[in-house]
Amino acid sequence: MTELSLVGPRPAISEIDSASLAAWLSARGEPAYRVDQVLSGAHRPEVATFDDLTDLPAALRSDVALAFRFSTIVDSHVIGADGGMTAKAVHELADGQRIESVLMRYAARGAMAERTTICISSQAGCAVNCPFCATGQAGFGRQLTPGEIVDQVLHWHRPPWSALGDAKTGHYNIVFMGMGEPLNNSDRVFEAVRLLNDPQRLGIGARHITVSTSGVVPGMDRMIEELPQVNLAISLHAATDALRDELVPINRKWPISEVIAAGRRFADRTGRRVSLEYVMIDGLNDTVEQADGLIMLARGWRSHLNLIPLNPTPGSRWSGTPTAGIERFMRRLRDGGLSVTVRDTRGREIDAACGQLHAQLSGRSLREAREAAVFAGTSS
Repeated sequence: MTELSLVGPRPAISEIDSASLAAWLSARGEPAYRVDQVLSGAHRPEVATFDDLTDLPAALRSDVALAFRFSTIVDSHVIGADGGMTAKAVHELADGQRIESVLMRYAARGAMAERTTICISSQAGCAVNCPFCATGQAGFGRQLTPGEIVDQVLHWHRPPWSALGDAKTGHYNIVFMGMGEPLNNSDRVFEAVRLLNDPQRLGIGARHITVSTSGVVPGMDRMIEELPQVNLAISLHAATDALRDELVPINRKWPISEVIAAGRRFADRTGRRVSLEYVMIDGLNDTVEQADGLIMLARGWRSHLNLIPLNPTPGSRWSGTPTAGIERFMRRLRDGGLSVTVRDTRGREIDAACGQLHAQLSGRSLREAREAAVFAGTSS
C-alpha cells in the first residue's frame, strides 16, 4: 500500500493504489464506489484536471486536488514529424529533470490494422553509457517513479493526441525503449506495468507492453516470475564479447552467453518470443563475422532479430550502415534460419532517437523551445 505522506511531493493519482485511495476516501466518509470514479475518471482522455471529474461532489474534487497531483509532468515540449505520424516530447518533472517519450502512428497496411506505439522512459538519463546513445552520453539523473512512467502514456492519451483510443481494444504498443535501463529500475517499472494493466485505469493488456533491457540478467529472470505476459526485448548490438564490451559496457558484468541464456529461459518458461535489438553501425557490427555469430546465438529458440538503422548522435565517430549493407546483413541472417525484420526509422528530422532532443534543449526552458519551434513552423 502507498502511504499518503505529509512531507515531500503529493502522490500522483496515476500511481496511488486502490487500497490507499479507498482508505483516504473512507476517512472522509465517502462510499467505496468513489474509488472507481476517481481512478477511472482521472484516466479518461477528456479529463484534463480534477475539476473535470464532474460526477464527484465539488467539495470532494477540491479535497482530491489538494491531496494528489493530477500529473507528475509539469511541462512538455512536443514536435512532430512524418506528416503528423510521429511526435516526440521532452517532459519536465517537478524537480527539473527531463525525460523523453515518443508517439509513432502506423497506417493500416494489408491485413494489418492502423496501430500506435508509445515509447516511454524509465529513468532520467542512463548509467549504462552506450557510446552511440545520446542518453548514455548525458549521464544518469535518477530513477523515475511509477507515476512519472505512467504519466508519459497519459500525456499521449489526452487531447490533442488521444493516441490510445479505447485502450482495451486498440491496436497499439507501449515500449520501454526511451531513456534509461528499465531493469535497473525494476521495482518501479514493474509497478508501472501493473498500473498500466489495471482495468480501473487504462487497462492495457500485458501483451501490448514490451520491456527492453541492455542485458540485466537478474531483472530478466524476475520478469519470468512477475511479468510473464509482458514482451522482452534485449539490446544486443554485437555477437562477440569484445565488441559488445565497447558498445554495451554492461556486457562486462553480464556477458553475451549469460544474456542469451536468460533470454532463452524467458522464452522457454513463458512461451513468448524474445526480440533481439541490433543497431546497425557501418563497418563495425555489420560484418559477415558478426552476422554468423548472431546466427549461432539466435538460432534454435524463440527469438527474432530486429535490425535498427543507427540514428547518429552529434559528434559521433560512427555512422549507420547504408541500406544496401543492411539488406545484405539481413539476407545472411535469414539464410541462416533466423526471423529478421528492419525497424521502420521514424522522426530523424526531430532527433527522435533516444536522448537527442533532450540534449538539443539543454540549457533552454521548454517555453523558450516552444516559442522557437512556433516561430520556425515546426511545433505540433
